[in-house]
Amino acid sequence: MKDTFYAYIQNLQDTITSKLEEIDGKSKFREDQWIRPEGGGGRSRVIENGAVFEKGGVNISAVHGELPQSMQNYFGVQDADFFACGLSLVIHPKSPMIPTVHANWRYFEMYDKKGEIVDQWFGGGQDLTPYYLFDEDAVHFHSVCKKACDAHHPSFYPDYKKKCDAYFWNTHRNEARGVGGLFFDYCKTSEEMSMQNWYNFITEVGDSFLEAYIPIVIKRKGLKYTNKQRDWQEIRRGRYVEFNLVHDKGTLFGLKTNGRIESILMSLPPHVQWRYDHHPEEGSEEERLLKILQKPKEWV
Repeated sequence: MKDTFYAYIQNLQDTITSKLEEIDGKSKFREDQWIRPEGGGGRSRVIENGAVFEKGGVNISAVHGELPQSMQNYFGVQDADFFACGLSLVIHPKSPMIPTVHANWRYFEMYDKKGEIVDQWFGGGQDLTPYYLFDEDAVHFHSVCKKACDAHHPSFYPDYKKKCDAYFWNTHRNEARGVGGLFFDYCKTSEEMSMQNWYNFITEVGDSFLEAYIPIVIKRKGLKYTNKQRDWQEIRRGRYVEFNLVHDKGTLFGLKTNGRIESILMSLPPHVQWRYDHHPEEGSEEERLLKILQKPKEWV
């Protein structure tokens, strides 16, 4: 399974980066191959200063070795080894009219000292973070997510949409990071789902990513915007940074397993503002966005 899934994310990385380069039309992804001293490594691809994308990363990694003590404590195991692979992406467009997008699809195995698999699971998801909210974009994104889920189980979309709203929640701000999407973790063998079933599901979600995001980019990339709207985008990007550094488990896992710091922090946008006690104007589009972020909505 680990070989099959790693081959899948390598191909998916190629598919996604080539499409994003085509849409941008100016910048290309820079590729870095890296090795983790304790075992494994990865292939990071980052695009910067493009015509459409200000900064974006589409990274894959496959790391293995002894599970660090902090993670053994977290999982309640002793003397465990692990293998983890996944694709993680964050795209920060230049225009505040195009939403930021994040996606991650991953696979994890844990072993005893004999090398036998004692646990294995899939996880992942994809979510949208707009700065100016076009309702039809959120509906489109969620519709594609729902279609991918419905092909595998009727409860997947409502369950994973709810988990996404709960996970990407900035508790210290009492607001969502964006308009959500899907979030699922610890997808293990059960009476209903084999690991092959889970693989079929997660790859369907991965394959749906471009369909969910690219039409939004194409529709919004030509819209004009002001310096004031760009300021709002940078203020909201600050909330994105806060979530990733304060709450995100993936960032934490990367840091605790001695992952490559440049790849882990590629999710951070290049230009951000933190203004003291900033509040949008009453009745503005900015205020409308905040009100929706404070109470997650059913989009489809």
